[in-house]
Amino acid sequence: MKKGSAKLEVSTEQLQELKHRIRERKLQEADYRLIEAILETVEFLRDAVQKKTIAVKRLLGMLFGVRTEKTRKVLPNGGPKPPPPSPTTAGQTATKRKGHGRNGVGEYWGAEKVQIAHQNLKTGDSCPQCPKGKLYDTRRPAVLVHFQGSPPVMATVYECQSLRCSSCGAVFSAEAPQEVSGKKYDETAGSTIAVLKYGHGFPFHRLEHLQAHLGIPLPASTQWELVDQKARAILPVYECLMQQAAQGELLHNDDTAMKILQYLGKRAGREEELEADQADRSGVFTTGIISVFEGHKIALFFTGTNHAGENMAQLLERRQESRAPPLQMCDALSRNLPQKFEVILCNCLAHARRRFTELVEEFPAECEFVLESLKKVYLHDEQAKQEGMSAKQRLEYHQGHSQPVMQALEDWLHEQLDENKVEPNSSMGEAISYMLAHWEPLTRFLRVPGAPLDNNICERALKRAILHRKNCLFYKTQHGAFVGDLYMSLIYTCMLCGTNPAQYLTELERHTSELSDNPLQWLPWNYPRQSVSGQPATD
Repeated sequence: MKKGSAKLEVSTEQLQELKHRIRERKLQEADYRLIEAILETVEFLRDAVQKKTIAVKRLLGMLFGVRTEKTRKVLPNGGPKPPPPSPTTAGQTATKRKGHGRNGVGEYWGAEKVQIAHQNLKTGDSCPQCPKGKLYDTRRPAVLVHFQGSPPVMATVYECQSLRCSSCGAVFSAEAPQEVSGKKYDETAGSTIAVLKYGHGFPFHRLEHLQAHLGIPLPASTQWELVDQKARAILPVYECLMQQAAQGELLHNDDTAMKILQYLGKRAGREEELEADQADRSGVFTTGIISVFEGHKIALFFTGTNHAGENMAQLLERRQESRAPPLQMCDALSRNLPQKFEVILCNCLAHARRRFTELVEEFPAECEFVLESLKKVYLHDEQAKQEGMSAKQRLEYHQGHSQPVMQALEDWLHEQLDENKVEPNSSMGEAISYMLAHWEPLTRFLRVPGAPLDNNICERALKRAILHRKNCLFYKTQHGAFVGDLYMSLIYTCMLCGTNPAQYLTELERHTSELSDNPLQWLPWNYPRQSVSGQPATD
C-alpha cells in the first residue's frame, strides 16, 4: 500500500456483496474505491512476499554459501548463446591436447627431492646396447612420486646410552645430536601448528586428539605456548609488513563478524579501553585489508571492536605524508571508510551485480540486460590482464570498450525509474537505486588508472577468518585474536606471493636476531631462501 493511504475496513458481507455486483455488472460509485484499495493491498502483499523470498534466499546463501553467481548459471537457459567460434579458434580447440587429470611433478614443489644416479652406468660410457654411441645426461630424469603418511607434528625419541661405574658409581651418558641438544621443540613444530590453525582452521583441541591417537601427544595448551612464543619472536616482521602495506597504491578492505569470549557478557571495566563511540558497541569484527604496494600483494587482518574503516584509518596513520591518496576498494557501507584520511573511493561492482542475480526469477528480462552488460565489462578486464596491459593501457582499453556499455546501462537504469517501468520501492527498484546512487565510485575504473572492478580479492582473504570462525568458533582473549591476526596476515601474504608459509615461519624463528636488525629483508617475497614457484593463492 502507498504511504499515507487511509486504512479501509471491509467486512466479509461487504466483500460478498461486491462480488455479487461484479457478476451482475452493476457496480456502484463506492465500489471503484474499494476495488482500488483491494488492488493496492494485493500489490503490497506481492512485494512483501517477493522481498521475503529474496531475504530467505540471501539468508540461505549466508548459511550454506552461494554456489555460483555466473551469468550462464543464474539466467534462464544460460542467457544468450555466445557467437560460434571462428574457423581458426575452432581448429585450435579441436586439436587441443587433453590432460590426463593427474598432477604433474611440478605441482609437488613442497616435496623432498632425492637424486638417484644410475647404479651401473655414468656419463661418457659406451652404450651397452650398441657399442657405437656414448651416454650423455638427458636432463629429463624418470620421476617416481612416493607418498608417506605421518602425524602433522612428528617426534623422535633419542635413547642416550648410560654407563655407570661399578666402583665409584659415576654415570656416563652418550651425547645427544647437536641439533636437538637442549631443545625439545623444533622451529618447524610451531610453524606447522600455526599454518594448520590460522591458515586452515584446524582447532588446537582437534589436533590434540589427532596427535594422541597417532601416539605423539601434543596438548592444546602446549600448542598455544609454541605459537605464542613464535609470534613474539617474529613480531618485527609483522610490524614491517604493516608499514609497507600503509604505503600501498591500492587498498581493499572489508570485514566479517567474529567472536572473542573476553568481550561477551558484561563489558564492565572495559570502557576505558574503548573510544567514546564504541562504549556501547557489542559487535566484534575481523577486518581484512589487501594492500598492493610496488607489485606485491600484502594481506592484513585485524580483530576487535573496530569497524573496517577504523582499522583502515589506523593503518593509514603509518602512511608517509608525501604519498598521494591511495585508491580504496570496498562495498558501499559507510563504516568501511577511514574518516580522517583522503582516499580515492572505488565501490565493488560485484556487490551491485549481486543484487540483480538475486532477482532473476522475479525479473528475468531486466536482470538479463544488467548481467549481460556487466559480463562484457568483465570480459574486457580479463582481456586486459591476458595481454599484460599497464594501468594506463588498461584505462584506455576500458574507455574505448567498456564505457559505451556502462553508459548504455546507466541510461537504461534511469529509464526504468523515470518512466515508472519499475516500482521504486520494489526489490528491483531498490537494486537500481543502489547502483545509480553509487555510480561514480562503481565506475571509477573508467577514469582512474589501476582502479579495480570489485573487492573479490579481499573477500577471498576473509575466508581465512571465516574458516577459523566456523571451525574454531571464537578467540578466547584479545591477545589470542592478535596472535591469530599476525599469523593469518603472514600466511595469506605468503600464499599471495607464492611462498611456502610453513617454511617461511620456520626461517623467521631461526633467524630472530637478523630479522630484528633488518625486518625489511625478511618479508615473504624477498627473504633468503631457495626460490619456490608455482604455489597458487588458495581461496
